[in-house]
Amino acid sequence: MRDSVDPLRRCVAQLSRLPGVGERTATRLAYWLLRQDPEVASEIGAAIQELRVAMVRCAVCQDVAAVDPCPRCADPRRELGIICVVERPQDIAAIEASGEFRGRFHVLHGAISPLEGVGPDDLTIRALLGRLSDGVEEVLVATDPDVEGDATALYLARVVKPLGVRVTRLAHGIAVGTELEFADRSSVARALVNRREL
Repeated sequence: MRDSVDPLRRCVAQLSRLPGVGERTATRLAYWLLRQDPEVASEIGAAIQELRVAMVRCAVCQDVAAVDPCPRCADPRRELGIICVVERPQDIAAIEASGEFRGRFHVLHGAISPLEGVGPDDLTIRALLGRLSDGVEEVLVATDPDVEGDATALYLARVVKPLGVRVTRLAHGIAVGTELEFADRSSVARALVNRREL
């Protein structure tokens, strides 16, 4: 009974919910928090609470940002003729870090995965299609090089090509099974430069 209200155990249980954080790491973090000044934990908690309240989804590219439209969509220096389609918001950082892409982005918020019950209607594909009449000449599909990413890329090629828009895919440089956000800069840069037609 006492364990259910023990603040340390409760903190460890909550920290263990974070991706990549097991019980041992969560325990280490909890003890680290105990050694800090009280305002450290308060500031961390406030930042986490504010995150859900302050962040919005950009109506244009579907990225998460503090403003709508996001700074990238509002930037007039971005190339208008190409849209890079990614699975997750954090994938944009990997593309931007390569220094090879100056176009616009679109975030799908997932990939087609029939086994997990995720179909095209569960992604932001309709919003992407709505953007294609705006002078877009190429859609660069930068989904992960795995089964779900490939299925999503093939589906996008099937629905975008009939609209007269070129569809390309990231090429060599990113190993199969690698999540884009964890690929190194030079691999992402090579994949962008060597993209191929779908």
